[in-house]
Amino acid sequence: MSGGSRGTVFAETMTGTVRLSGEDRDLPVRMELTVRSDRLLLPHRTTPARVTGRLRIAGRADDPAVTGTLEISPLARRRIHYRLEFTLDGRGCVLDGWKSVTPRHPLRSMTVLPFTLTRDGSPEPAGTGTLRFRTASALGPFLASFRFPVRDEVRAQWAPRSGAAAGRTEVWYTTATDPATGAGLWLHHEIVTPSDGGAAHAHGWAAVFPAKGAEPVEHARFGPVPWTAADGVPEGFAAGGVEAVPGRLRGTAGALSWDLAEDPGDAEPLWTFPRWSWRRPLLPAAQIVPAPHAHYTGRVRHGSGALDLRRAPGATARIYGHGNARRWAWLHADLGGGDVLEIVAAVSTRPGLDRLPPLVFLRLRKDGRDWPRGGLRPALGRAGLRRFTAAIGLPQWTVAGRAGRRRITVRVVQHPERTLALDYADPDGAAAVCRNSETADAHVLLERRASGRWHTEAEWTLDGTAHAEVGDR
Repeated sequence: MSGGSRGTVFAETMTGTVRLSGEDRDLPVRMELTVRSDRLLLPHRTTPARVTGRLRIAGRADDPAVTGTLEISPLARRRIHYRLEFTLDGRGCVLDGWKSVTPRHPLRSMTVLPFTLTRDGSPEPAGTGTLRFRTASALGPFLASFRFPVRDEVRAQWAPRSGAAAGRTEVWYTTATDPATGAGLWLHHEIVTPSDGGAAHAHGWAAVFPAKGAEPVEHARFGPVPWTAADGVPEGFAAGGVEAVPGRLRGTAGALSWDLAEDPGDAEPLWTFPRWSWRRPLLPAAQIVPAPHAHYTGRVRHGSGALDLRRAPGATARIYGHGNARRWAWLHADLGGGDVLEIVAAVSTRPGLDRLPPLVFLRLRKDGRDWPRGGLRPALGRAGLRRFTAAIGLPQWTVAGRAGRRRITVRVVQHPERTLALDYADPDGAAAVCRNSETADAHVLLERRASGRWHTEAEWTLDGTAHAEVGDR
């Protein structure tokens, strides 16, 4: 991690009621927010922040993509000001309110939020209401959600690590879905340092996946070209005219060429593996998603035409390790509203570990919170192995598991006509084959246990927008 200044991230949940204009009854309201600031939150000063989250008004609104601002100034200005944009009855609406902080009633003034609603284009209020922070149920999760990330942490994870260590490979890969056509994109950049002490080389490929298999998948490789640390760039991959750095991806491979701008968003990196495993490479390999909810804008030219992307959702991820697993499965699923699921399930090639069933590394980011909490918990679990299990195969594979009061079931389908098989080699020369689809289907069921029964907490169905892969030897 770099030594940049720290910001603040926390999650807040409030509930209450609203009376819409012209109506004679109060409606329940629930607001779940994630707050991010580039500054360290200190009570004596004013801290501006960005807000994302979900707002529900019973029977009238359920917007999972709320955006807005928060001004936190409990002492300097004695207020905490919220301004949020969301959709109400199919129209844009603004929630504006503030907590008026007073020393005479500090608890009540810090936990009660009166607000007014206004619709787009109308000066008249669309409603008034009050939200409350329920300390009995919300204080614990609120305090546990606080994080103070280094502001340039996302950029720091792009930096190359290869060069001196023999027998290592590292990868930068980007996947995206074009919202206009449903087409998928896959860019893979890799540096390999052979185990026998030979010179490092760089290579990779690009692939375009037409939606619903209407046309064949198009792909092309670039490299291999010799690579040394002096050839690279300090913040990413650069070799043979191909570049993958924070904010920019461009290059040419055969008949394919691309020039894309990346907006990484303000989400923190998603640590699929334990955070320590990325900093100290003790495991056979580790993966991280520096930009789990990014957007891509630009043009990809391919043999049958061009793909123009405009804020296409996707992600950039990194891998560093000794090579590929004996058998593996991978999923990146953008679930909408800032929610994202990342899965790596793998059987190691190391003696002893290669006899184990697939170890599952799973991280679900929902409403700004990551689950399960422990980095190794999906793979090992508090009760030992097999708390999370994977059945790897094609065209369908599954992952299921439980942690705490939650359990998850994931089913992925990679249709043969939308799946691309590519072969390549590890640092020791061993061959591997990956079968990748950037237009896969996925169904995700998240359940929570209460009153002795399992209840559906959330359910997502991705039709051709999941990014998935199965590999073996």
